[in-house]
Amino acid sequence: MLVVKVLPKGQITLPNEIRKVLHIQEGDTLILDADKDQIVIRKGKTIFDFVGVLPSQGMTIDEIREKAITSGVSDDD
Repeated sequence: MLVVKVLPKGQITLPNEIRKVLHIQEGDTLILDADKDQIVIRKGKTIFDFVGVLPSQGMTIDEIREKAITSGVSDDD
């Protein structure tokens, strides 16, 4: 068990040991859930986690991201 301290702005530092085990790198997304009296932290997925898994759309990942950003998503989608 590892212990971390909450800083004045609510920040914590994930110990290096945990970052290595979960392959967490700078810029990664983490998902936090409250479950009764505990916090569950999971590594989030991004579009880059699906490279090579999804069928080709004839665009690079960067082109797909740019199209998603410029097109946006409405509540109807």
